[in-house]
Amino acid sequence: MTGPEHYRKAERLLCDEYRTDRSVAEAQVHAMLALAAATAGASTRSGSTSADDRAWQEAAVTPDAPTDPLGSIW
Repeated sequence: MTGPEHYRKAERLLCDEYRTDRSVAEAQVHAMLALAAATAGASTRSGSTSADDRAWQEAAVTPDAPTDPLGSIW
């Protein structure tokens, strides 16, 4: 999976109406992997826009992104 794919998977898991402690933990893993991918990518970029940059932009600006992904678990 790419970083943006991990990001989207974490969002989907947190938005699931039937989420469980396990799915929240799985979302946390995907979020950490997305963060690692973003951090690693940021240290190697030279300012040019790459396909990876565009993928991150698309993942982070999804129109269906929830305003409160954790919803009622807190």
